[in-house]
Amino acid sequence: MNENHERKLEVTAKDVFDVLIKRWIVILLCGLVVASAFLLGTKLLITPQYQSSTTIFVLSKQNDDKLSSSDFQVSTHLTKDYARIIKSRDVAEQVKAQLGLEISASAVQGKISVETDDDTRIVTIVVKDPDPVMAQRLAEAIRVISAKKIVDVMKVETVTVVDTASYPTSPSTPNTRNNVILGGALGCLLAIAVVLLQHYSNDTIKDTDDVEHYLGLNVLASIPTNEPNTKKKKRGGRK
Repeated sequence: MNENHERKLEVTAKDVFDVLIKRWIVILLCGLVVASAFLLGTKLLITPQYQSSTTIFVLSKQNDDKLSSSDFQVSTHLTKDYARIIKSRDVAEQVKAQLGLEISASAVQGKISVETDDDTRIVTIVVKDPDPVMAQRLAEAIRVISAKKIVDVMKVETVTVVDTASYPTSPSTPNTRNNVILGGALGCLLAIAVVLLQHYSNDTIKDTDDVEHYLGLNVLASIPTNEPNTKKKKRGGRK
């Protein structure tokens, strides 16, 4: 029983492999077509976004030598509060007014993301915009305005600059290479599914191997159809 079951599994796996090998050109073409569609969609439908980042360091006391461990822990936990202030509506309104933007404050907030690491007082401000120059200007304005806001609201001593706003030389999104690879993989998987479904849904007996495989019978003889000769005879009779 187990030997027969393992043999069937082996034959089935081999059959699947043979079917895929016979239709590898179709599978490859489907992968190329879908990958090309993903490439065109990425180029035509998705607007590139440029990312600029700036980093600040929030210090609760000017004299860091006298900063106790409890003060350090409190400062670390407060970084989440700093992130909320950076993305606040008031900061967005001031940035909008300073740069003369024609977009809403909520749109400015949507361009901002704040990254804070555990056990550190360093806060990274990340801004995305279709224009690389505007992304840098936004990041710089947000850093300056939010630093003043943090000092006023949180009553900290100072906010120092670790990294100024960077100028993005290439878009951060979309990732064209990954999209093309994903499209090719999806196309190949779809083609494999269709090929296997078409093959296994067709239960007709095609050759002697199918007779032995599905019916368990030995083929004693086969009769050739000889279709080409038959067609020639019919054509000759018509003449």
